[in-house]
Amino acid sequence: MKDKLIIFDTTLRDGEQSPGASMTKEEKVRIARQLERMRVDVIEAGFPAASNGDFESVKAVAGTIRDSTVCGLARALENDIARAGEAIRGANSGRIHTFIATSPIHMEKKLRMSPDQVVEQAVKAVKWARQYTDNVEFSPEDAGRSETDFLCRILEAVIDAGATTLNIPDTVGYNLPHVFGDLIRTLRERIPNSGKAIFSVHCHNDLGLAVANSLSAVLNGARQVECTINGLGERAGNASLEEIVMAVRTRQDIFPCDTTLDTTQIVSASRLVASVTGFVVQPNKAIVGANAFAHESGIHQDGVLKHRETYEIMRAEDVGWTANKMVLGKHSGRNAFRSRLQELGIVLDSEEALNAAFVRFKDLADKKHEIFDEDLHALVSDESSVLEHEHFKLVSLKVCSETGEIPHATVVVSENGVERQAEADGGGPVDAAFKAIEAIAGSGAELQLYSVNNITSGTDAQGEVTVRLAKGGRIVNGQGADTDIVIASAKSYLHALNKLHSKLERAHPQV
Repeated sequence: MKDKLIIFDTTLRDGEQSPGASMTKEEKVRIARQLERMRVDVIEAGFPAASNGDFESVKAVAGTIRDSTVCGLARALENDIARAGEAIRGANSGRIHTFIATSPIHMEKKLRMSPDQVVEQAVKAVKWARQYTDNVEFSPEDAGRSETDFLCRILEAVIDAGATTLNIPDTVGYNLPHVFGDLIRTLRERIPNSGKAIFSVHCHNDLGLAVANSLSAVLNGARQVECTINGLGERAGNASLEEIVMAVRTRQDIFPCDTTLDTTQIVSASRLVASVTGFVVQPNKAIVGANAFAHESGIHQDGVLKHRETYEIMRAEDVGWTANKMVLGKHSGRNAFRSRLQELGIVLDSEEALNAAFVRFKDLADKKHEIFDEDLHALVSDESSVLEHEHFKLVSLKVCSETGEIPHATVVVSENGVERQAEADGGGPVDAAFKAIEAIAGSGAELQLYSVNNITSGTDAQGEVTVRLAKGGRIVNGQGADTDIVIASAKSYLHALNKLHSKLERAHPQV
């Protein structure tokens, strides 16, 4: 039998470190449930010591997920580890992931610790973590630029202290595949007690090599890969879960291992993460991009029609793309709506949530003749983007835009249940709407990104708008969807303002 390759998803932790990708507790739980449906082995839910909000998020995920291991990140500090231990206490299966830097530049410039002090602190951290769980993972941060002899020394010591997983991170995406694979093989061969732990890798994509480096490590004995949905992550991102899983699954003639993931859930997970974070998937993205299984060339089309495998190495259905493009409309009933959501892997928490979604579906059907699968994903995501305690809520919006005239907007916003009205001129209808909202909110936030993505084709398609706001060092994304782009824009701006208003401060794990 082939070895099992453990999939460790860090979308909720490292993925959230992308500027603007900060998630609420409810959003984290929703994504975690989708990861569990996909049968991800380990879900790294956050960094509990970063803030009370992050602690509560990890605790909520730990209390919700039953079939996956829930992990909390902690620096090699006793208070961090205690916080992580408390956060995962309610998990059916919990893990603490602790780390300390091991490269010369990090030890000298950042930690200002000697190698001996780093080894001592790492051993202490693992022993502290063992007080809360037997499932302890240790990472030598910036291992890709660390000295091999020192890595062997510190990893041998943490295994003796009780670490069960050794994660080798290419923290800055510096490595090349053959070099990184050689490092994994060397560590496994030179560390005397290496057989007592599972070797893992965590690769960043600064040179576009995160997936290649991860797969090279797997070929050299790593049996856990840390990755994220859509490759989300700080800077250029992390290794993409969908690419790792499907490369191993597709090339079973090469890989001596396989995952146990339900790959048909991949597209649903991709769309959910994209909608929650506002990071749109590029059309030519492998596996989950809109064009991943599209063929325009006549030669390719002819080949696929004659025999699919002439130009397709995977079946679209195997990763969650559906050939059943059932089109719903204003005359479709509740059962057809419920059935389609189930087929798309969209699970609502209650009958009340289903009823609310159905009402929104009917409203959308009055505006749009045909409702496609993409519309249903956006509809449910737009509904879920409403925060638990919504400070600002759009009541009405009127915009006048005419050739030769200055665009003007009148907006009514409910602030803590009290309706307030404002008017403003702008360079365009969206600019006027934003200025009117800002006249009420007075946030002083800086608009860093405004992005519009069409959900389906056609002039009556829904537009999905992403807004990124920055204030006081914090960056948040807001999303909104509607057939009217200006209304979608107002929704997204208010969603971002609500996040700024409600989200507790959150520290970066590397600080």
